[in-house]
Amino acid sequence: MSVNEIVEGVWWVGALHPDRKLFDEIIPLPDGTSYNTYLVRGSRQTALIDTVDPAKTGELVANLKELGVDRLDFVVSNHAEQDHSGSIPKILELFPEARLVTNPTCKKMLMDLLHIEEDRFQTVKDGEEMDLGGKTLKFMLAPWVHWPETMFTFLVEDNILFSCDMFGSHFSQKALYSQDDDRTLDAAKRYYAEIMMPFRMWVKKHTATVKGLAPAMIAPSHGPVWKSPGIILDAYEAWTSDETKDEILVAYISMHNSTKLMADHLVQALKEKGQKVKIFNLVEADIGELAMALVDAKTLVLGSPTFLTGPHPLAGHVAGLVGMLKPKTRKIAVFGSYGWGGRMVEQLKADLGGLNAEILEPILVKGLPREADFKALDELADKLI
Repeated sequence: MSVNEIVEGVWWVGALHPDRKLFDEIIPLPDGTSYNTYLVRGSRQTALIDTVDPAKTGELVANLKELGVDRLDFVVSNHAEQDHSGSIPKILELFPEARLVTNPTCKKMLMDLLHIEEDRFQTVKDGEEMDLGGKTLKFMLAPWVHWPETMFTFLVEDNILFSCDMFGSHFSQKALYSQDDDRTLDAAKRYYAEIMMPFRMWVKKHTATVKGLAPAMIAPSHGPVWKSPGIILDAYEAWTSDETKDEILVAYISMHNSTKLMADHLVQALKEKGQKVKIFNLVEADIGELAMALVDAKTLVLGSPTFLTGPHPLAGHVAGLVGMLKPKTRKIAVFGSYGWGGRMVEQLKADLGGLNAEILEPILVKGLPREADFKALDELADKLI
């Protein structure tokens, strides 16, 4: 995909990155990603909305050349993170007449992150409009989706919302628009879980604002454009609600089979009682899929052996991630095994402590579990249900 016209006078000029494997050096990208940049031409002036990751600057420049862009009046920065802002210095070098349009908070961040000179900026306030000549850009502050400086840009005449990271997905496809299928929505849910979920209440507020706008299209900075915005808006409304599904996630790791025996027994006890359970062996689990499951699940059960004096590093890593992602989980249980002692439970509780969830009494086994330990797991299953 090179240049793609969305409506008259508005083009996608970004870049696909299908072979990128990790984001922020931690988030797996099973479908790669994309960096969406949009060109808006009015009768008098032209604006570029966001740029691309520095690894793809050449593709953005080539797309502008393909469109015959020999002048840019404005570069709009909705978000300072470098996967959107990283190519701004090159664009400002190629178009010395261009003004960098953003809000005051983003301006300060861009000056720090990219060393852009202050005289290149033009700051805007919430609700301020810019008329390019039949194409009016309205700027809307949208903090904490997912950085403090984020804003939306709304194209008034065409009713298109350029929503930056919100409503996006790490999804590299040649089709410009969402296919409105399960795969596209799954990619959006995965993105929400990994990026937006820690800021759920802010996202909920901004979702309501966008619903009130009733945009004809939502054009995010990653993934396909939503030509049927109701699909993603309804999904975000559900994900950010306080409602949970009656699902129990069991995530565990085992070194010498003791914790696995406990996990298998607990899962079987839950299933025999008709409970829906999702199981994640942390040795092979996709952390993104676990994050997706956490969006809706009412209960998380974490199992780990004691590693030296604490939890296994993978279990500790997951507990730390869950604590940072802040899902709306209602109950948490911990089980595991130990050889001579340690502070595994205390460390896991500390990592998970930021959640607004009830933490049940842990079940710890010395060595291999015995009959009494399996009975305790049966009792835990009853409590969880």
